[in-house]
Amino acid sequence: MEIYKATINDLEDLIKLRIDFLKIDRGFLTEEEEKAIRFQLKKYFEKYIPEEKVIAVIARTDENIIASSAFLIIQEMPANPTFLTGITGTLLNVITYPEFRRKGIATKIIHYIIDEAKKMNVSNISLLATEDGKELYEKLGFEIPHYTNMSLTL
Repeated sequence: MEIYKATINDLEDLIKLRIDFLKIDRGFLTEEEEKAIRFQLKKYFEKYIPEEKVIAVIARTDENIIASSAFLIIQEMPANPTFLTGITGTLLNVITYPEFRRKGIATKIIHYIIDEAKKMNVSNISLLATEDGKELYEKLGFEIPHYTNMSLTL
């Protein structure tokens, strides 16, 4: 198993990983949604992968099959006691394909991302956990904050 930080050369794989994640998470995407998402993702990754505002980590088998992946979105915010450097990360798109689950691959990928985040002076990583992923994140040290996550779709 090879675990590595993706580059712009992995663009098509990153788009596929995001689409696959969304299909698993939402159950399906309409053809129109998928087309719009693919269009936006291409521009997004072309801009932010080289700037290292997105860190994507991929795990490939010895047969060159993608087994798992995760993304970390880096952003700078006004500092507070939780993120003294003002640099935060959002972990998302953690995906392990069914035939590769329960083998510790996602744990290795997230450790890789945490190590990359430390090198970039990130002081806090947040995420939204599914029930399936909650135990893994807790084992890695993630805690439930005292704030309630809310959003407004515009």
